[in-house]
Amino acid sequence: MTIGNVAIAPNLVLAPMAGVTDSSFRRLIKELSGVGLIVTEFISVEGITRGNMRTHRMMKFLPEEQPLSIQIFGYGEDRMAAAAEIIEESGADIVDINCGCPAKKVVKGGGGSSLLRDLPQLEKILRRVRRAVSIPLTMKIRTGWDDSSINAVEVARIVEECGGDMIAIHGRTRMQGYSGRANWETISAVKQAVSIPVTGCGDITTPEQAIDRLNESGVDAVMIGRGAIANPWIFRQTSELMRGETVYQPPLEEKQRVLHRYYELMCDEMPEKGLTGKLKQMCGYFTHGLAGGARLRERVFHSQTIQEIYDQIDAYFESMIARGVPPDALTREEREFVDPKPRDPKNAEFTRTAPLTIG
Repeated sequence: MTIGNVAIAPNLVLAPMAGVTDSSFRRLIKELSGVGLIVTEFISVEGITRGNMRTHRMMKFLPEEQPLSIQIFGYGEDRMAAAAEIIEESGADIVDINCGCPAKKVVKGGGGSSLLRDLPQLEKILRRVRRAVSIPLTMKIRTGWDDSSINAVEVARIVEECGGDMIAIHGRTRMQGYSGRANWETISAVKQAVSIPVTGCGDITTPEQAIDRLNESGVDAVMIGRGAIANPWIFRQTSELMRGETVYQPPLEEKQRVLHRYYELMCDEMPEKGLTGKLKQMCGYFTHGLAGGARLRERVFHSQTIQEIYDQIDAYFESMIARGVPPDALTREEREFVDPKPRDPKNAEFTRTAPLTIG
């Protein structure tokens, strides 16, 4: 796929996720290979244009993350254009406009998926930003505000007419949030309606699903969000499946290494207080599906320091590795051996991760 003058290979995109796709996570995904384009977590144009230091830190990226798209959200066309100019000056490859976030605080300000109900303003933003920058301009949308106002095809045509270089569509309405199933029929209809590249997103958690969505919908690329948190190798695996190669299955040693590598990448970005929360979040998503993972998440959640977190992580993986048995093949008796402490019914298992918003 080519977006403007930017070649994307393979045609697999890391979705923007608030609180997740910071530089450390993006670099981790790039190191594991197979991703063609990564998108930052969505960034407020108010923060960018008013010189907010925290917002500008969110914009920082390293050359190894490229090609990279910086996603912005807002409402006023002049402010959006000014933010896009700053993004172009930063060296980013693409500027992406968020027209899909369902979060109340974003919608209340007129941004995100609220623009699906205000097409005249959406068009103003696109035309103003297109005049302001020379780098490729893209937009991420949803199928519509609700089931009675599915307008993704109309929005896609506006994006194309205003000089947009690609449109990404999440197959849910704003009112669905992240519930129900993604509507790939609407995504396919968008692809048939425009000549610019279309990227589809929604419910892709395995390499097989990624290939099926590409083939069935005819989209130019697929975007993966939550599936990449639980399995950061999904891009490599999908690329291998595309080429007809043996699909890589990471051994336990590799999963343990990646959790350590994530910490190393984060160290330059935030203080330890922030690191503990991020590691707990990553561990919460990453260990679902592993035998004994619920107990591990519970212990990690109650850990107070980085050292305590990694004591629990390393003890878990080293026990599994020493036994030489894949976690998903453990018997109940073996789980009890690995997980010897009895459950305390007063302690909920660790599933309380930070809210995940896909931009």
